[in-house]
Amino acid sequence: MSETNHVGLWNRCLEIIRDNVSEQAYKTWFLPIVPMKYADKTLVLQVPSQFFYEHLEEKYVDLLRKTIYRVIGEGTRLMYHVMVVKRPRVEVPLPSNPHGGHSVAREQRKEIPQPPVSDLDPHLNPNYNFDTFIEGYSNKLSRSVGEAVAENPAKTIFNPLFLYGASGVGKTHLVNAIGTKIKELFPEKRVLYVSAHLFQVQYTDSVRNNTTNDFINFYQTIDVLIIDDIQEFAGVTKTQNTFFHIFNHLHQNGKQLILTSDRAPVLLQGVEERLITRFKWGMVAELEKPTVELRKDILRNKIQRDGLRFPAEVVDYIAENVSDSVRDLEGIIVSIVAHSTIYNREIDMDLAQRIVRKVVNSENKSVTVDEIINAVCTHYGLEIKAIHTKSRKREVVLARQVAMYLAKQYTDFSMAKIGTLIGGRDHATVLHACKTVREQKNVDKVLDKDIAEICSALKK
Repeated sequence: MSETNHVGLWNRCLEIIRDNVSEQAYKTWFLPIVPMKYADKTLVLQVPSQFFYEHLEEKYVDLLRKTIYRVIGEGTRLMYHVMVVKRPRVEVPLPSNPHGGHSVAREQRKEIPQPPVSDLDPHLNPNYNFDTFIEGYSNKLSRSVGEAVAENPAKTIFNPLFLYGASGVGKTHLVNAIGTKIKELFPEKRVLYVSAHLFQVQYTDSVRNNTTNDFINFYQTIDVLIIDDIQEFAGVTKTQNTFFHIFNHLHQNGKQLILTSDRAPVLLQGVEERLITRFKWGMVAELEKPTVELRKDILRNKIQRDGLRFPAEVVDYIAENVSDSVRDLEGIIVSIVAHSTIYNREIDMDLAQRIVRKVVNSENKSVTVDEIINAVCTHYGLEIKAIHTKSRKREVVLARQVAMYLAKQYTDFSMAKIGTLIGGRDHATVLHACKTVREQKNVDKVLDKDIAEICSALKK
């Protein structure tokens, strides 16, 4: 076997690997690998970072070993060259050899060519584009600014671009449209869409795995960073500190930042003032709830796009009675079509009224904080006044935290307002309660069941 045919050998390995992992994993973790040489029964692969190497070793080491043995032969060794992108002074700590037959070589260069486009999955939804984003008075400004950013990323005064509005008004659609357009116009740019929650999870993992430098280095290579639901950073100080440094680096180096939130920057409680100040550096634009005319246009567009036929009066009725979000509108269409198909019924006003009435009544029922407190105390067998005391008894603390958590879910009140209404606490207490309940319900089946039962009682 030729000892110089390293590219051919690796391409044969890729063919096998592609059949054994998802397409996304293949593009993200294997296409960026560059074969450097094959000599002395050792295949040398170049990887972008220490974090990249550690992920391969943790998740795909068995697949790599079996594939290389199959293509090249038993006993073949694998060596990595870990690259440090444009940060020549950073020392990357390399762990001792954890797997037999593997070794790692670190290589640093002062300047590294831009990584190939295939090395980063932007995680954009191609269905969320400007063609499918219906414009109306309530989103006209945001869309116009978004198009300007897409045509000249980081070269307008709209950097960062901060979009806010209630759930379901089209924020995620618009930022995906911006990202998708940028990739069309500037395919060489590294664009990444990520939720604030996923960013926080990734950061937490990097701390646990002692790879925080690689986490930061990776995000500092992005040309257009899109972070959805930035309000999720509230109360997580270390994540905010890390994002602060990433934000500064990208902004100072002429990279585009696009952020979304369910509220304006000034209303982001639990977020550091220095971050809020930066959020307001560029353009802050609101996506308002869609007007009746926009709701009609959205419905007509979806109906036409899906090849459906709806009477005009049905479209008007839905638009006039379902007003909260675009998701609700599209969900109504799906429900009506499903009922029409399953029960072999014509799509008419009677069917539309039945479906809309159920959705509006069940989802939009107004719930007060007093009703939440009453439901929580009834469920836990406590007197209502116990919630408002300073008692630190476990059952009282739990009930108080659950009430605060549900108040945040069911009302538009600020955390400070919720704290005032539930025991006279401050916003930090409410923030802590919401975080505690959210984390516990994911691992405590009893608590999760309790909350589900309380929510069910609130809907009655």
